[in-house]
Amino acid sequence: MERVTLPDVPWRRRPGLDALIGALGAARFVGGAVRDTLLGSPVSDIDIATPHPPQRVVELATEAGIKTVPTGIAHGTVTAVLPEGPVEVTTLRRDVATDGRHAQVAFTDDWRADAARRDFTINALYADPISGEVFDYFGGLDDLAARRVRFIGDPYRRIAEDHLRILRFFRFLARFGDAPDPAGLDACTARANDLMALSRERIADELLKLLVARHAVHVVAVMIERGILRPVLPEIAGVDALARLAGREATSAIAPDAIRRLAALLPGDPDVAESVGARLKLSKLQRKRLISAARPLDAEPRALAYRIGPEAATDRLLLAQADRTGDVRALAHWTPPTLPLTGGALVARGIKAGPQVAHLLRAIEEQWIAEGFPNADRVGQIADAQVREADSSV
Repeated sequence: MERVTLPDVPWRRRPGLDALIGALGAARFVGGAVRDTLLGSPVSDIDIATPHPPQRVVELATEAGIKTVPTGIAHGTVTAVLPEGPVEVTTLRRDVATDGRHAQVAFTDDWRADAARRDFTINALYADPISGEVFDYFGGLDDLAARRVRFIGDPYRRIAEDHLRILRFFRFLARFGDAPDPAGLDACTARANDLMALSRERIADELLKLLVARHAVHVVAVMIERGILRPVLPEIAGVDALARLAGREATSAIAPDAIRRLAALLPGDPDVAESVGARLKLSKLQRKRLISAARPLDAEPRALAYRIGPEAATDRLLLAQADRTGDVRALAHWTPPTLPLTGGALVARGIKAGPQVAHLLRAIEEQWIAEGFPNADRVGQIADAQVREADSSV
């Protein structure tokens, strides 16, 4: 096979990286940084593999004046803290025992053994940090060229080692693939029930990443057809709303959003959204937004944005049955104003401080919203009218 080398891209010249490589001596870039560089995609995270045991990695880095954090030292991972961000350094490993959720590993100095325990061929590419030479043990370069996501070895065995690989198969397919590898697809279909053994946090993390990938709509359709999500998210029945949403996001120049796209896959029912959010153990903010997105579009766009926030209003507009992309574009350039009136201004008009002030402020605000957020002069007129009405009712 023709020798392949990693291009001299900017991330390879990050401050401190040469010093770390020099301190380690035996080291190679591995995984996503190699894969994405070969695809011409941006690289954010840098991972390094080394035959040195983790304690030796700490010693070598410390001697070179590089701070380390033992983020996963029991599994061989040490994080080197560099000026432009952390770099994970992991000792070469082989699996000793797996249970579908966790792996017991042993350290090794065998690069191929380390590659063999990885999930997909395109993630098992290594590169020499000096020469850039790429090392490919399982045909990852050919798969990368073909945009093919393929398990290393027997797909059933890879899935038995870590059930999350089912979702990772589809996430990487949505990001990189043109067509699913038949053997991998069949294995994922047959073992879909294994997802029930995973923590819901891990499922949510993979699913949310998948939903914003380039081919998310097509891949989710395949997942629904194959019953992949049924064991953990039986509420998801179809992809039509997701396809419609993706088209509107593109038309409106709105970035794909994972929570909004998850809402598109669910029935428009706040109770269902609340149940799914709790089951996936989403954050409080994510759950609140998912529930909000399930509610109907029941107000003029700017009034809605004022009440629930521009992000949540944009969700409802994009998810609406009727096309509201024009309103979405207009909302993108609108900042919700602040009511130009305070409780003190009402007290100055003769209203006694207390609950009545809050009541009048709410009434004035409602009329201000209904009139399309007029200026302070008009708000003053509304306030005067409300005060006169309050006085006349005493």
